[in-house]
Amino acid sequence: MTPFALARHTLAGVEPMRIAGSVVAVRGLSVLVDDLPVPTGSLVSIGGHRPGCEPSLGEVVGFTREHAIVMPLGAITGISPGDRVVGQQNTPTINVGDAMLGRCINGLGQPIDLKGDLTDLSPRPLNPQPITPLERARITRRLTTGVRSVDLMTPLGRGQRLGIFAGPGVGKSTVLGTMVQRSDADVCVVALIGERGREVKDFIEHSLGPKGLERSIVVAATSDESPLMRLRAAKVACTVAEHFRDQGRDVLLVMDSATRFAHAQRQVGLSVGEPPATKGYTPSVFSQLALLLERAGSLERTPDGRRGGSITGLYTILVEGDDMTEPIADACRGILDGHLILSRKLAQKAHYPAVDVLDSISRVADDISDPDHTRARQRAARLLALYREVEDLVQIGAYARGSSVEHDIAIELQGALNAMLRQGKAEISEFGKARADLIALTSAAFDQIERSRKTKK
Repeated sequence: MTPFALARHTLAGVEPMRIAGSVVAVRGLSVLVDDLPVPTGSLVSIGGHRPGCEPSLGEVVGFTREHAIVMPLGAITGISPGDRVVGQQNTPTINVGDAMLGRCINGLGQPIDLKGDLTDLSPRPLNPQPITPLERARITRRLTTGVRSVDLMTPLGRGQRLGIFAGPGVGKSTVLGTMVQRSDADVCVVALIGERGREVKDFIEHSLGPKGLERSIVVAATSDESPLMRLRAAKVACTVAEHFRDQGRDVLLVMDSATRFAHAQRQVGLSVGEPPATKGYTPSVFSQLALLLERAGSLERTPDGRRGGSITGLYTILVEGDDMTEPIADACRGILDGHLILSRKLAQKAHYPAVDVLDSISRVADDISDPDHTRARQRAARLLALYREVEDLVQIGAYARGSSVEHDIAIELQGALNAMLRQGKAEISEFGKARADLIALTSAAFDQIERSRKTKK
């Protein structure tokens, strides 16, 4: 977006007159306000007219015939009848810029890392118009993540959106931190939505590390913040990523988690009177989820005519009780361009990263892989599937060797394949070497299978 277009958009969101209403009731998480004719999505200030009281911010999330429904961005404590509510901004915007690199901000775009104020930023809409399908570029370039099992078996393309489906305690944060540290993206944007307060600092210092933070922006909204702040934090992360994409850069957007974004939207929806439709989730959850996930992708051209940048989205989806059919997991799987399944069974065997490569899929894998890599990936998957067919028999010693050449070789190579798919936290994997090793291993295996078949004939 050009500076002129940004200025025009900012001016369009300015309220030309001071519109103020008054609080008449508080219901749950929402505040009912009289005489406040501003559109939904507007930012307002609540209270602050009494000595020693600071105004709190809120957002208009709906209205009835009589009242505007405002949800505070902070705690609802301290709001009293008759408090003045003043319209501040009709169109939500966020200030973005390169100065954000290496910083941690909240859902309002304000720094929370005690490193001083952010300067040299420009406003950008928080809820931009969706990109038309023909403005998007086809995904043909690989993004290396540094996680060997992902790069080899479910390769990621620049502009792809991938879901990471995982229950608690299977190494999700470690996988995400490794990808941010070792990927060859130009910029990384990490959105921590609804996380425990302890986990934010732990992710930044332990999973991300100083090297990963240098080229990253962390947007955090912890579980004790209002649902609106969690929603805004997710949108702020997308807006920051779009800023760098429009400069022609390749951005890795990591969001942990899309499930907690959906939970926050459900709370907002229920507060404004939406009916709980699908297992307690309101209809707006699924429409907002689609809008959020579709903001990632690659562009043919930047606004100034250069080669377009890309946003590669990694979204974690929490599967309660490892149930892959729950509504949010099901909806995300239908929208995204692939999914990684982190298996509890593998984690219990200390197989890290616990990626179940047979259940995982990348829908653009063939478009970004050369023919040799594609063939090797398919052969490795076949060997793993063949072993899974007879795994129970092998474990109890009931498998009769010689009954199937393919199964025999799959059993022999199971250890080598698992060693290739395992990776320690400190182990750095070079994609070219890993690819060559996979091609050599699978070629030798299938050459042996072919020779055995010819011998039998």
